[in-house]
Parts: sequence; C-alpha cells; structure tokens
Amino acid sequence: MMMKTRALGALAGLFALIAVTGVSVAADQPYQDGPVTMVSSIRTLPGMHETYLRYLATTYRTNMEAAKKEGIVLDYRVYETTPRSPDEPNVYLTVTYKNMAALDGLDERMEPIMQRSFGDEAARSAAAIDREKMRRQVGQEMIREVVFK
Repeated sequence: MMMKTRALGALAGLFALIAVTGVSVAADQPYQDGPVTMVSSIRTLPGMHETYLRYLATTYRTNMEAAKKEGIVLDYRVYETTPRSPDEPNVYLTVTYKNMAALDGLDERMEPIMQRSFGDEAARSAAAIDREKMRRQVGQEMIREVVFK
C-alpha cells in the first residue's frame, strides 16, 4: 500500500512538472496562435463564372454579413485568380474565425441564418444542387495566423 502511494505521488509530481514546463515553454514562444481561416478553392464551370459571382454577391454575402453581425465569423473574403490548368481553382473563398474554439458548434450557430436564407432542409438541398451547377469545390484547407508578440 505504501509503495502504491509513493508511486502515485511520484506520478502526480511528474505530471505537475510537465504541466509547469509546458506553460513555461509557451510563455517563451515569440508568437501566439491567431485567428483561424477556412480557405475554399473553387473552380467555376464553363459559362457560369458571372452567375456564381452574382450568387456570392447576393445570397452568400447576406449569410456572411449576418454571421459577422452575430459574431460567428470575424471576416470573409472572395478572391479571383488565374488558374494554370483546368483542374485548378479560379475563385478562393475565405472565412475567418476568432480561434479554433469558434468552430465548435458552428453548424448549430449558423442554423438560424441558413433557415432565414434557404428555409427547410429540402430547400437547402435544392439550393446546394443549384450551386453545384455553377461550380465545383477543388479543395479546402484550414490555416491559422501566427501573431508575433
């Protein structure tokens, strides 16, 4: 019994040392984690570029502005680019969140906005099908800003 208590005490001490060392290392870093941005790579389908940009300027923009107003997102942007091949994106969409924790429960927080914009699930599915007639998503990645102290 005494040996088990000593082992548990030593283990607890080791965890405490690791925790303090981890905090010390983090305090010594010349940077901190910044906002998180989701980057969607989009390729518009032939003849649909202007139609897709119109969608972005209306429905997408309305939804993103509502999300900004409600504090769900910090910012959003739309970028055009000149692709080097037919398989590369010609539009990038970025949505920036305060931090990684802001992604927790994102669908639930966006639900009222989507409901106002598209209505029920059947209407949302129809809108998604219509959107896919204009473009295809080439990829998506998450990037995080490094903020120097």
